[in-house]
Amino acid sequence: MSEAGGREPRVARVLAGYSPDERGDDALALAALVLRGVTAPRTVADVRLTVANVHPPAWPARGPGSVDAEWVGYLKDRAGDALERAAGRLAELNVAERRLDLRVHAHRGSGRGLIEVAAETGADVIVIGSAPRGRRGRVAIGSTADQLLHGSPVPVLLAPRGYAARAPDQFERLTVAYWRRPDTDGPLEAAARAARALALPVRLVTLVLRPPGLAARFRNADDVMARQLDRAERDLAHAAGRLAAAGDGLAVRTEAVAGTGTAKALAAVDMLPGELLACASSHDGPLRKVFLGEGSGKIVRAAPCPVLVLPRGARAVSQTENAQVR
Repeated sequence: MSEAGGREPRVARVLAGYSPDERGDDALALAALVLRGVTAPRTVADVRLTVANVHPPAWPARGPGSVDAEWVGYLKDRAGDALERAAGRLAELNVAERRLDLRVHAHRGSGRGLIEVAAETGADVIVIGSAPRGRRGRVAIGSTADQLLHGSPVPVLLAPRGYAARAPDQFERLTVAYWRRPDTDGPLEAAARAARALALPVRLVTLVLRPPGLAARFRNADDVMARQLDRAERDLAHAAGRLAAAGDGLAVRTEAVAGTGTAKALAAVDMLPGELLACASSHDGPLRKVFLGEGSGKIVRAAPCPVLVLPRGARAVSQTENAQVR
């Protein structure tokens, strides 16, 4: 979901990880919304969707007789059946067949397998559903998401559990969880480029957390909160000014919200039915890769809408463009 910045319009590439269950349907519903939203002809010529099913590989040592071959054949047949189901579901979601590529990939870790497929296809974003035992309407991080959120070189888009049953007709706005820090310009630019590609207005939101327990009753606690809110509003205005300086007409508004804890503060933020929330990776993680830290992890788990996690230092340059630069 990135633009070429002065180059000819290019093909955007979306990768969805699929398993034949609710989380797979949630991923497809979210990926279909991305395809529907990428309509800006100046930045994107077309958008393609790769749906991948990652299955376990064969045993490292060959088994007796034809057992190993039978097992591999069984896994491939199951993966093929799953992708046939995915294609049928996408047809129901009005995704054109010409935009669709189905892939079977073998790897011991489904998340790491998706990272390999992303590298092979030049994907701009990886879309997955939530773990099956999480709270409905919230993002639940399972093993696949954990692998992606600690090593993906491209943004990861997570669907809340049950998203397919209540997915909106289109995205309406991109909200960016923003804190001013030395490495925030790249992710901010990446979020803005995603908003341009999806033709969405941007809202920058900073959560100002009240101290819990005894600290909240200190004599100067209210003054401290007032100063923090004032600083947050000034930082937000600075960030909005940077985005406006691009001169491409991107609509940006800002909001600073106070609350005791991330979940309560985020619950006070008004969300549209077609909201998309973006957050940056931890500044302690590796450059150019997604690394979910404590703060961003709390936002992901508390969000009532899909969440786009951006790599640290991201500048929204696709793997295809990186290959051209090299």
